[in-house]
Amino acid sequence: MPTDVVMPQMGESIFEGTITKWLKKQGESIQRDEPLFEISTDKVDAEIPSPVSGTVAEIKVAEGTTVQINTVVATINEEGSAAVPAAPTASVPTPAAAENKSATSGPADASDEKHEVVMPQMGESIFEGTITKWLKQVGDKVERDEPIFEISTDKVDAEIPSPVSGRLTEIKIPAGSTVQINTVVAVIGGAAGAKAPATAPSAAPSANVPLPAAPAPTQEAEEVYEGAEGVRSSPLVRKMAREHNVDLRKVSGSGAGGRITKDDLQTHLAGKPAPTPAAPVPASDPSPRPAASAPAAPAPQPGELVPMSKMRSIIAQRMIDSKHTSAHVHTVFKIDFTRIVKLREKEKNKYEQHNGVKLTYMPFITRAVIATLRKMPIINAQMEGNAIRYPANINVGIAVALDWGLIVPVIKQAEEKSFLGVARSIADLAERARSKKLKPDEVGSGTFTITNPGIFGEQFGTPIINQPESAILGVGGLFKEPAVVTDKDGADSIAIRHMIHLTLGFDHRIIDGADAGKFMAEMKKYLENWNEDIG
Repeated sequence: MPTDVVMPQMGESIFEGTITKWLKKQGESIQRDEPLFEISTDKVDAEIPSPVSGTVAEIKVAEGTTVQINTVVATINEEGSAAVPAAPTASVPTPAAAENKSATSGPADASDEKHEVVMPQMGESIFEGTITKWLKQVGDKVERDEPIFEISTDKVDAEIPSPVSGRLTEIKIPAGSTVQINTVVAVIGGAAGAKAPATAPSAAPSANVPLPAAPAPTQEAEEVYEGAEGVRSSPLVRKMAREHNVDLRKVSGSGAGGRITKDDLQTHLAGKPAPTPAAPVPASDPSPRPAASAPAAPAPQPGELVPMSKMRSIIAQRMIDSKHTSAHVHTVFKIDFTRIVKLREKEKNKYEQHNGVKLTYMPFITRAVIATLRKMPIINAQMEGNAIRYPANINVGIAVALDWGLIVPVIKQAEEKSFLGVARSIADLAERARSKKLKPDEVGSGTFTITNPGIFGEQFGTPIINQPESAILGVGGLFKEPAVVTDKDGADSIAIRHMIHLTLGFDHRIIDGADAGKFMAEMKKYLENWNEDIG
């Protein structure tokens, strides 16, 4: 049988590669693990071995071509199988491959052919995933790139899109089961099979070639993508637009930043008024926010024993590990936020209209953190054995509370972003965290975390450090309080001020109390005397 060979993922942040040289030609024999082709990425040049022994049946991508990860680049007829003509393989490139700009047009359709759907790998260190929910049932019609099931790993919760269009004929793994990557979990097309068993079968490895890594977890109707014309949409939306000959520049988008969703396009095609754009709810805004859009789990009944979810189990273990690892100490500072409150009230409407993002308090706090970490890199450092690692960048994690747990997406290289860049990153990451659209590399490699329990009205908290980081900032609630105010002549008076408590949790193994105090004093000075351009 022919075996697909795909462009591998050579790192968590790499999503494409260039084929620099084919080491075998069509018709030549090849042994398993023998080099087949060479690739070049922005991080590494490498020889890619053959996954099986056999004969090179077809080379699909020419030398010098850059393609997305998991794009089928060749097929191999395994030893003992009949030769097949060099025709297009029945397999369909993954959603990431669909983004290849050199790809031909025309939607993929499973028709009556059988296509196996496998548990994807959501990062280099992820080797299993839990199916939390099936979004389609046996017999349902699915479109390519349409979400088919939800998974949970120790890094992300994500919706997994269908690789092809067709009818779901079999669900092999029931919701709640944890299986290894590349395990076949469902079948699209072919003869109809049975629904998923009541209990999970043994997770036998898929006959398909294991994918080195999955594409971005949610390349579907809600993904943010900006094309050459500045239109923000997704692969599914763009495919539908091509099929119906629609100019997306004439479609009103209701998603974040004017993003065009599948519903927007369907509304446009039906000739109905476009929905009112919904601004994203930023992460950790001190003001109350609407509940996440994910459906709430049924309330447990008195006396009921409810198993922990995969995410909750992971959170529980990590909290214990962090407490056992770091010598936790906390210091609390009260900050006069009045200057920032007045600035925000004055600018927020104009800011949102001009920039397409809400002006919340979190970008102010995050920018103050970044500026202060630059001055005091020890707070951004990490323990490595008996040494201290000083990271080259400031990667700020922003904790996002979900109905089903907590996740910390990371703003990478935050020191290079402006105030507006930080504001957009916070809004984008928070929205995609709540809609299960984060990529695996967006929830790792943090160097400092900010969490905001103050949105629920508490004065302050004492957060647990997010390992392997050495510090975490807890943001308390924003309250009006009477305070002593000293004017420029030294005269004191009582005034109503907007006050907020900030708590620094730090690892006393490498951060002394004096350094923690200096860090917070600098933060207080930066925020109370705010003079940065907000863009």
